[in-house]
Amino acid sequence: MSIVENRKAFHDYFIEERFEAGLVLEGWEVKAIRAGRAQIKEAYVIVKGAEAFIIGMHVSALPTASTHVHPDPTRTRKLLLHASELAKLIGKVERSGYTLVPLNLHYAKGRIKAEIGLAKGKKQHDKREAEKERDWQREKQRLMRVKS
Repeated sequence: MSIVENRKAFHDYFIEERFEAGLVLEGWEVKAIRAGRAQIKEAYVIVKGAEAFIIGMHVSALPTASTHVHPDPTRTRKLLLHASELAKLIGKVERSGYTLVPLNLHYAKGRIKAEIGLAKGKKQHDKREAEKERDWQREKQRLMRVKS
């Protein structure tokens, strides 16, 4: 079950591979994400050393958050991946043109997971081509409905 999706990633990038990663979160963040107060539109993933981090993910605190906690909504959060997956990602990201983008946040066995994608940037003409294809598919469906 998806909590929040990053539709912008599919518009801006070709997604070549997907990985599921755990997140290191604080208690107030888990509550806020479960309440749907997360946003990953502007987020991206970096690999530093032998660890992956998600930067720019915004989790706005609930007004009922504890008074002694001073929440930072855009703090850098660590991603939890298997060593083999991380090694694979490091090798591919170091090649030119590849980046890691968060695709969605979802539940897996009651835990909050992030799906990240190995992506290659789209050029402007690729984006226009995808838009034309979507319009054509929509028009085709409309024509099929009219005929039947």
